[in-house]
Amino acid sequence: MDYNSKRKKLALPEYGRNVQNMVDYLMTIEDRDKRNKSAQSVIDVMGNLYPYLRDVPEFKHKLWDHLAIMADFKLDIDYPYDPPSPDILTEKPGRVPYNQHFIKYRHYGRTMELIIEEAKNFEGEEREIIIEQIANQMKKSYLAWNKDAVEDEKIFKDLEELSRGELVPNESLQLSETKTLLSKPKKVNKKKKK
Repeated sequence: MDYNSKRKKLALPEYGRNVQNMVDYLMTIEDRDKRNKSAQSVIDVMGNLYPYLRDVPEFKHKLWDHLAIMADFKLDIDYPYDPPSPDILTEKPGRVPYNQHFIKYRHYGRTMELIIEEAKNFEGEEREIIIEQIANQMKKSYLAWNKDAVEDEKIFKDLEELSRGELVPNESLQLSETKTLLSKPKKVNKKKKK
């Protein structure tokens, strides 16, 4: 019995064993012109596996790169693009540049800090409405991390601290109830009664 586990490992398994066999056959063709034509046929077959991407120019380049990888970079043909070097398979990816922002209160998040900074630009009644909305969102975020009830004064104090004293809520401001913020919205039954 011929099991796949006893066969040669596929360089790019997404193309399957038959395409790999075609690439292996390309390596045995002596005539360079015939090898070039056959390589183009193999590229066409590989493109047929992904017909929705077949005519995209970048995809053609990717197919030729994959052909070089499947041939272990030993296929001597006229590539329409510069073939990749074998080093691309062993090089480590570049470091991902993560944002390194200090977040004072992680349960509120970086976005809330940015919103608070932007809210400082508003004046008058608009500013009061924004402060109320921010405070309610802060309370909701606090409750998402800590299911215990939180006093409105704690939220107001945190808001004032995060805004460096520039956003001070009205003394008469009442935030939404905890159970209202934690409750899930009810599903509306869309079926009409006859």
